[in-house]
Amino acid sequence: MEYIELNVWVKNRELSNIIYDVTKKFPRDELYGIVNQMRRSAVSVISNIAEGCGRNHKNDSVHFFYIARGSLYELEAQCYISYDQGFLANEEFNMLKNQISDCKKLLNGFINYFENSNLR
Repeated sequence: MEYIELNVWVKNRELSNIIYDVTKKFPRDELYGIVNQMRRSAVSVISNIAEGCGRNHKNDSVHFFYIARGSLYELEAQCYISYDQGFLANEEFNMLKNQISDCKKLLNGFINYFENSNLR
């Protein structure tokens, strides 16, 4: 199975696209601030999942999956700041929190599966 077919990658890709859509409404003076950071974090998640899947050794793969998880946590923190600053409405913030929570569960499960597998 290719990484683009993995549910963990598909759901995080959806989250990345939501982040792009939501941040289009942020103040223009945040384009190179929080907007850039949030977009980079979201893209980092799917990029590191893809890179981990492309590695030939389990330890290398897991390393990139952990980087992806760190980027997901980073994105979550940035959503809190955006909400605190009034850039995200309450319903947008709650939707993002739920999406991120789902993505964290999928990624944690994927990491656990990979770590416990007999792959090399």
